[in-house]
Amino acid sequence: MRSSLTMVGTLWAFLSLVTAVTSSTSYFLPYWLFGSQLGKPVSFSMFRRCNYPVRGEGHTLIMVEECGRYASFNAIPSLAWQMCTVVTGAGCALLLLVALAAVLGCCMEELISRMMGRCMGAAQFVGGLLISSGCALYPLGWNSPEIMQTCGNVSNQFQLGTCRLGWAYYCAGGGAAAAMLICTWLSCFAGRNPKPVILVESIMRNTNSYAMELDHCLKP
Repeated sequence: MRSSLTMVGTLWAFLSLVTAVTSSTSYFLPYWLFGSQLGKPVSFSMFRRCNYPVRGEGHTLIMVEECGRYASFNAIPSLAWQMCTVVTGAGCALLLLVALAAVLGCCMEELISRMMGRCMGAAQFVGGLLISSGCALYPLGWNSPEIMQTCGNVSNQFQLGTCRLGWAYYCAGGGAAAAMLICTWLSCFAGRNPKPVILVESIMRNTNSYAMELDHCLKP
């Protein structure tokens, strides 16, 4: 089984898969921001939260210790986090699509050419840029009432208060940076340049195949 990738291309495919999985996993995990409320630890992503208060008997607040996503898109605490959800999700989807194509290129001949690899690298740069933009938008939502209650009522935009950033935030940003810088550069050398003889043989083979199909269709 021949590959359409060079040795550098194989490394590129592996790193593309790692960065895409890292960023996408971080996107879905609610460990971007850590704080506390009512003496219980609380964590957030953009559209998910672990541990939240509800009113119990006697209208007292109790903490429900479970993780879940917000009931609707409009229930996300701030406009900045809503934008972050969309932008980061689009970036992760783009990185996963490129990573899938890169892995297939390891198993299929003539799938990824030198030019195609560079185009896929450009797509990775855009995907990483979208995720990085989501990471930059995330602190703009720290002034929402729900976040302030968790961060000692002293948090503000780009001010964490008593909260701290979680490991998932750093993983998402690190995956985006690796996709933009390392994967984009490696993609320039990922695909094989088709040899003229092989290219001509491929064209002739396809032409003969089309001619045979056309002749078969025209026969009564």
